[in-house]
Amino acid sequence: MGELELVVAVRGQRSVASQQYHRGALRVMRPHYLDGSGQVCYVVVNPGGAYLGADLFLLDIEVQDGADLLLTTQSATKVYRTPGSFAEQRMAVRLGEGARLELMPDQLIAYRDASYRQRTSVTLRPSSSLVMAEVVTPGWSPDGAAFRYEEVMLRNDIRVETEAGTELLAVDNLLIRPPHNDVTGLGFMEGFSHLGSLVAVDARVDQALADDLHSLAQEHQARTGVSLTRTVRGTTGLVLRSLASNTEELNRLLTACAGLLRERWHGQEPLNLRKH
Repeated sequence: MGELELVVAVRGQRSVASQQYHRGALRVMRPHYLDGSGQVCYVVVNPGGAYLGADLFLLDIEVQDGADLLLTTQSATKVYRTPGSFAEQRMAVRLGEGARLELMPDQLIAYRDASYRQRTSVTLRPSSSLVMAEVVTPGWSPDGAAFRYEEVMLRNDIRVETEAGTELLAVDNLLIRPPHNDVTGLGFMEGFSHLGSLVAVDARVDQALADDLHSLAQEHQARTGVSLTRTVRGTTGLVLRSLASNTEELNRLLTACAGLLRERWHGQEPLNLRKH
């Protein structure tokens, strides 16, 4: 089991951790700043190196009013065989007024006989800004087949906090169960093996932005669709889903899309995390 709690607040011209706690198989590395914007970057580390059966990882992330956090991982999340029970990650995210979170982990790799469930619950204000990316990659198997894992479930629940309480903006639920369905064909993976997602929530999300991201995606060797959520208190969500034949192409595509948002909304350069 691993637990991580991180609260980020504004101090002077920069965002810093005002509260930090970890226990078990989760850590964060020392913070660093990629540019002069004041955005703080934290890297989540799993010293165990992988997720196994019945593992449970709990993350609680709060970005307070006006603060700016980039959260990533040290390396890919590897899920090995999980006999008896699935591995699970639960993340709770809260964003204050004018707060911003970029959640850009490395890819999730599900190996043969792996079952993994990931639940992310986000509560934000109408003035908050959220960008989350994810890549799902099939791990190596002895026969070379791509879909030997049992289950990958990724669920994002996003709510907007208002004076009257919280209101549901979107539920983004992805469920892949290769033993139960033919996931390779039409209407699912369409002959591809790798899946990428990007979720953005911001008051500046609109159809024109969705069209720009879709046009950008056409420059990559991937099949991509973009859709908008409903609008709650002036803020709207966007979900981009992309299929490809390798991790590198999806990483390039999602990095390019996130880079467009960084430049357009915040005047920042594209991400270059240089982890390896």
